[in-house]
Amino acid sequence: MTVLRVGNASGFYGDRFDALREMLTGGELDVLTGDYLAELTMLILGRDRLKDPAAGYARTFLRQLEECLGLAHDRGVRIVTNAGGLNPAGLAAAVRDMADRLGIPVRVAHVEGDDLGAAHPDSLTAHAYLGGFGIAACLREGADIVVTGRVTDAALVTGPAAAHFGWGPTQYDRLAGAVVAGHVLECGTQATGGNYAFFTEGGHDLRHPGFPLAEIHEDGSCVITKHPGTGGFVDVGTVTAQLLYETAGARYAGPDVTARLDTVTLAQDGSDRVRIHGVRGEAPPPTLKVGRTRLGGFRNEVVFVLTGLDIEAKAALVKNQMAQTFAKSSPREVRWELVRTDRADADTEETASALLRLVVRDPRQDAVGRSFSGAAIELALAGYPGFHVLAPPGKGSPYGVFEAAYVPQEDVEHVAVLDDGRRLPVAAPRAADTRVPAAVAEPDLPEPPPPGPVRRAPLGLVAGARSGDKGGDANVGVWARTDEAWRWLAHELTADRFRQLVPESRELTVTRHLLPRLRALNFVVEGILGDGVAAQHRFDPQAKALGEWLRSRHLDIPEALL
Repeated sequence: MTVLRVGNASGFYGDRFDALREMLTGGELDVLTGDYLAELTMLILGRDRLKDPAAGYARTFLRQLEECLGLAHDRGVRIVTNAGGLNPAGLAAAVRDMADRLGIPVRVAHVEGDDLGAAHPDSLTAHAYLGGFGIAACLREGADIVVTGRVTDAALVTGPAAAHFGWGPTQYDRLAGAVVAGHVLECGTQATGGNYAFFTEGGHDLRHPGFPLAEIHEDGSCVITKHPGTGGFVDVGTVTAQLLYETAGARYAGPDVTARLDTVTLAQDGSDRVRIHGVRGEAPPPTLKVGRTRLGGFRNEVVFVLTGLDIEAKAALVKNQMAQTFAKSSPREVRWELVRTDRADADTEETASALLRLVVRDPRQDAVGRSFSGAAIELALAGYPGFHVLAPPGKGSPYGVFEAAYVPQEDVEHVAVLDDGRRLPVAAPRAADTRVPAAVAEPDLPEPPPPGPVRRAPLGLVAGARSGDKGGDANVGVWARTDEAWRWLAHELTADRFRQLVPESRELTVTRHLLPRLRALNFVVEGILGDGVAAQHRFDPQAKALGEWLRSRHLDIPEALL
């Protein structure tokens, strides 16, 4: 059968507005996908729904589609998106109304069954991560646009591929290949040079990277590329970086298949083309992940600016002064962070200043509200010399918590709802066709490099990294670009060395996974993000820059690699 060309036009709710038009006009496509959902997005949509029960979907998608629906129809491009969020039926109805108003004949279907809020009444949102076969059912019945709620990000690609090639639920290698393609596409321009560790090399124009697409073949292999003439670039490095993003070990489990990331083979296939092949798949797990969000309480913060001399003493004074307030209000959590951005004999006031960040959290808003903010501001004339703050603290705002749970696949009623109202149940895998994922045996390490002279230098001179969040955990993928660098990296960057380089992980569980075919290591740091991004537990709450911090740390590196 013919190659299926699947593109991406959104990696998150708030991504480039014009991407839908750019992808539809930039080259050939069969299917255009858009990923709008993340853990934080579900919380935001949940709060929107509290205000308006008819809300709960990504309204930006409607505005994008209004400009581009005629283009998609004229070019025969089908659109698959999870912009339905908490209300896929509502978004599907809104798209139909728009199409009728514009006079464009399109069939709009949606997928439902992910909403498990009734079983989790204490949650703001509770949604199972569905697979791609509901999407496939909609497309097989002729849908031009498919709207989903919470599906896995990769399902936006596995669904169209299964529909196009007629794959069945036990064709694991083919499905796994599509999962890998979907994982590369899901974050948009992160596959075409965005957020890339080696962005300064090669002279590429990264001002406006093009969005990626995958040319998927019937055997599950694919080529990752982008439309001709668009910015950015696609090479083995950009694809490797995205493959490591928000993953862990060799088994990448999903509702349709468990993809073996340790079987992925990448090869440059020409300019801006990377071939992915050899992916093996295994039976999916018997359970579905359920993402639950809830309001965790209230938080407030103030950032004190400490300038010039006696930084440590100034910090100690304001801590002691605020302690009197805490003795009265007793917030459940008080967190201080002194950020030494100052330097001696600075030629600007800003570079002579350090930042002292204070964050408080409590289930009670009054414990972190006006009494806290008032106490901080009352120190203005009674505190350390040069007292000022970056912004006055407010009355305290609610923060969210993300939690994961699991339910048997057969307990979730996965349904494809067609344009004419017909409802097609999507069967869960039989128990005999599921498998609980287990850890893969540790692969053999490569031979260590021969001894030789070393130089103290940043890790990032010889290794790339990309990091991200999964609930309260962070993952950091690190890869080498040559076999020689891999031989050194695999032996040098152990879990213990990682803890040394990232001090805040020293008391946490850090697990290292080896992926030799990618010349990569993947580290999972449990609990470093507290209750997840919505809780704003740390300076970088999604661990987006944790990998870049790691790359900036100095080690003894063989001079032969530098």
